[in-house]
Amino acid sequence: MDIEELQTFVEVADAGGVSPAALRLGVSKSIVSRRLFRLEAELGVQLLARTTRGAALTEAGATFRDYAARVCAEIDVAKETILPAGDLRGRLRVAVPLSFGQTYFAPILAEMARRHPQLQIHTCYSDRFVDLITEGYDCAIRVGYLQDSNLIARRVGPIYGKLVASPDYIKAHGSPETPEELVAHEALMQGTEAWQLTDGDKIITVRPQGRFKADNGTALVAAAAAGLGIGYLPDCLTHEYIASGALVPVMTRYPPPPAGAYVIRPPGQHPARKIRVLTELLIEYCEPAPHLAGAAPVS
Repeated sequence: MDIEELQTFVEVADAGGVSPAALRLGVSKSIVSRRLFRLEAELGVQLLARTTRGAALTEAGATFRDYAARVCAEIDVAKETILPAGDLRGRLRVAVPLSFGQTYFAPILAEMARRHPQLQIHTCYSDRFVDLITEGYDCAIRVGYLQDSNLIARRVGPIYGKLVASPDYIKAHGSPETPEELVAHEALMQGTEAWQLTDGDKIITVRPQGRFKADNGTALVAAAAAGLGIGYLPDCLTHEYIASGALVPVMTRYPPPPAGAYVIRPPGQHPARKIRVLTELLIEYCEPAPHLAGAAPVS
């Protein structure tokens, strides 16, 4: 049984159709269709039911998909085992936050590509929540406070943040001194999130209100510098503004608790060596310079 046919079937099953699977694999739709036809002919069963919206797994396909995925994963591990030490091949699909990923993580991914010339790295920069399994990513770099999930996370660096506002905003509205006072101010937010603050060893949760919202940290920094409100933002996005005086820290008695930058991968017993290498490289770069690994602690 051809391993490419198995891999193609798993991609189609996970992507939900031939077209998105072809895009993931970097081949034409006709090649994907031929591989599926050969696999179904060899097995003597229909694995996928073609629909106007894509492709749905038959009962046999749903059963076979899990076995095929495990075979493909074992083959990948076997290939990595026999490669020369340090040599990586194949493709690595990574989802990275947009707000600061292009500035702070892109150079690290470029360095990985330089060190491993046989490795293909495909990166998606977006602040939306990416479903790794459904969308076929090997891993993601995520930042902030992680929510419970069945994904496996490895911390690669700390993230420090501050509450900040512009001098003009403080002049017009004053500077809050307590969490209770903060609720009365205009907050610059990503959505309806809660903000966490520390009072010694105690964690305080505040639910701020505000009229300006954006799903991008860079946009929130710009809004803070324009005097629109108070931002709960990472040092990596604000340190230059603070250095120039465009923003100033507020409520320094109640700093946000440190968050983290993480490599997230789908569950599995053995992470691919390319994911381990990326994780180690991120730790190498992020731990000595935590302000470069920061991101909004609410992402």
